[in-house]
Amino acid sequence: MKLFRSARFALLAFLLCLVPASSFAGVFINISIAPPVLPVYVQPPCPYDGYMWTPGYWAYDDPDVGYYWVPGAWVPAPQPGYLWTPPYWGWQNGVYLFHGGYWGTHVGYYGGVNYGYGFMGVGFAGGEWRGGHFAYNTAVVSVNTTVIHNTYVNTTIVHNTTIVNNSRVAYSGGPGGIQHQPTPEEKQYTAEKHIAPTAVQQQHIAAAAKDPQQRFSANHGKPATVAAAKPMTAPAHTAPVNAAHPSTANHPATAARTETSHAPAARTESRPATESRPTPAARTESRPTPTAHTESRPAPAAHTESRPAPAPHAAAPSHPAPKPEKQEKPHGR
Repeated sequence: MKLFRSARFALLAFLLCLVPASSFAGVFINISIAPPVLPVYVQPPCPYDGYMWTPGYWAYDDPDVGYYWVPGAWVPAPQPGYLWTPPYWGWQNGVYLFHGGYWGTHVGYYGGVNYGYGFMGVGFAGGEWRGGHFAYNTAVVSVNTTVIHNTYVNTTIVHNTTIVNNSRVAYSGGPGGIQHQPTPEEKQYTAEKHIAPTAVQQQHIAAAAKDPQQRFSANHGKPATVAAAKPMTAPAHTAPVNAAHPSTANHPATAARTETSHAPAARTESRPATESRPTPAARTESRPTPTAHTESRPAPAAHTESRPAPAPHAAAPSHPAPKPEKQEKPHGR
């Protein structure tokens, strides 16, 4: 029996690999047991600008694990302009089908399941992209306002997109399920090109599957971790904190490196000031003195200049000058 289950999940993994990321959306798991009801929890504040809320949901592994809760978490969007469509369970032909979540430029159909905090059953009311930056609707989502300032309040969209689900049913259709058929817009958005969950999200799901306290068989509908500010056990090099603030993390280090690189330059500048190198500089300046001697040599150069002008030299206006220079006056003394 276990061999059969292993083969079944191996085939499932193979089929997942064949699904292109650009069109990620489909049915991957079907079982005959309905998922548990959605637990009640308080959304942690969004820690960083540009992070998107991914609501928690019940996932399913092989019968040895069964249903387990994937905590809701704030994660960075794969790129500006993209929104998250959460997964959902739908009832069809006597079985419950799991429809995976995905990223897209619009929020598609997710069964009308009211996950709360923006995902009220139809579309998304938790915020919108504005010029490459995400603005948060604080009428329905919680944010850290000391870090995030691009917020607004819109209660109308929350009211228009809410499907009442007082029983907190976690599946659509069938007996006792949510009865909401996709709207024309939801059908259109669901058919658009999509992006699969990011590596951070996949690690988050894998960590939840490995945690016994997240399994329904152990927590009976009350998971140890219902919601988290960031994904569970994300590696350091892909941690959401670093991914969201690479500039904040790197700029101080870069600045320190820049200062360090400037330090030797400062020392080089200080050496001429403190050492006797200015003296060589003075000596270099004194070298023009020999140049001055060289300039005194132009006296012969003056003779040389008189050579190219033999005619004026022949005019001997300079001869009268030597005559007074015979210094007869000193002889008179």
